[in-house]
Amino acid sequence: MDFAYLSAIIFLPVIGAIVIALLPRADFKVIRVVALIFTLASFALSMVVFCQFDRSSAAIGVMQFEEKHSWIPAINSFYHLGVDGLSLPLVILMTFLGVLSVLVSWKVALRPKLYFAMLLILETSILGVFTALDLILFFLFWEIELIPMYFLISIWGSGRKEYAANKYLIYTLVGSAMMLAGFLSVYFSTGTMNMMELSGLEIARPFIPLSAMFFLLIAGFAIKLPVFPLHTWLPDAHTNAPTAASVILAGALLKMGGYGMIRLCVTMLPGVAVQYAPLMAILAVIGVLYGAGVTLRQTDLKRLIAYSSVSHMGYVLLGIFALTQISVTGAALQMFSHGIITGLLFAMVGLVYEKTHERNLDKLGGLARQMPVIVVVFSIAGLASLGLPGTSGFAAEFITFVGSFTSSIAGMRLYTLLGVLGIVFTAGYILWMLQRTFYGEPKEEYNGVPDADAVEKTCIFLFVFAILLVGIYPAILTNVIKMGVEPIIKLIGM
Repeated sequence: MDFAYLSAIIFLPVIGAIVIALLPRADFKVIRVVALIFTLASFALSMVVFCQFDRSSAAIGVMQFEEKHSWIPAINSFYHLGVDGLSLPLVILMTFLGVLSVLVSWKVALRPKLYFAMLLILETSILGVFTALDLILFFLFWEIELIPMYFLISIWGSGRKEYAANKYLIYTLVGSAMMLAGFLSVYFSTGTMNMMELSGLEIARPFIPLSAMFFLLIAGFAIKLPVFPLHTWLPDAHTNAPTAASVILAGALLKMGGYGMIRLCVTMLPGVAVQYAPLMAILAVIGVLYGAGVTLRQTDLKRLIAYSSVSHMGYVLLGIFALTQISVTGAALQMFSHGIITGLLFAMVGLVYEKTHERNLDKLGGLARQMPVIVVVFSIAGLASLGLPGTSGFAAEFITFVGSFTSSIAGMRLYTLLGVLGIVFTAGYILWMLQRTFYGEPKEEYNGVPDADAVEKTCIFLFVFAILLVGIYPAILTNVIKMGVEPIIKLIGM
């Protein structure tokens, strides 16, 4: 029997959480080392899968490393896992962020057993979403994510942490309830939970109108992405979450929304996706411009980056519903790129706050002299976010815009040109943020503030390496992504 790579990748973190929970003494050093070992093991296995992934033309549209076992026979539901070109980069992203989230949390001393256990359970749940090929299994992993993220924000957060955690919980539960109703309507219409069988399946006798089915499904994904005007939970969650939770929230959790839209909404209901593509493109442009405009008004570093995520996720939505192979490939690459860039930005904000105990731009300034490493890496992350050539941000945005501009969807050229304006706003708020935080007259209260230590340098340099690798050689991912996108676009027939 072949080794169950995907099950190992998914469940190694939760096994690590169990080991941590069973440790006889709450030794802080042992706990974080155990967490690091299990996340590293999961990342190493994901890289093995990436290296063994079949990139030949014969493998286009084929799920690889499949695992399928009977689970709930009464409703024909299976424990069914697999990866293709669309999901594999997101699995790599999550396992990579899992390692870095542990390193970012290296100094967390408040209830460390529970903290690291929650962090590892969160990783397992997100990995499960990206690999599940059964609707019930997908929904189960989707819901498990709520528990650790809620506790990470409400216990280890700051400011209005209980409010932020409850708001996140309510938004997600509402979206999940609608998504579950969509899944049930799909099952009652087709009699199957298998996402591969549902791909492009013509539903002759739908249980409810296909448009209603589409919007039930997309509601949960739109909240998670998030799509304007369903985005208001995100700034509060980011602002009050601990650094590692913000890294995973921006880096991987938001991508569950984009992935679900492509894997389920577009793949299962391609005709309805084409019908409502102009509406989704309009919402994408509003999100890009609104998010960027509001970002310019922020003075809290974390809130600023949170609103920038609303803007950048608009590019993902635009690329998905331009419905061309290039645009969807760009959207998938944008999900990966945004994950590592914004993950680094939140890590850098966490370092600045840890050193200065301040996130307010009105009170920061002149830190470049005290923090030479932090300012350089923060600048790289900021420039990548605004799409500097040579970084992953440029590659992802350029491919997305080219694909969207050539789409035959009505009005897509105009929507693309409006979306490009978001880059101008991004340049404004990123450069403004860097100038106010690190330059200007040095302030006496920050004299003697330390730079990044060895563990922190390891973490942020790994982020920088990933950003530059994908920026300089995007084909390392696009060659994989297009294998998952091509059969989806064939279903649409555009």
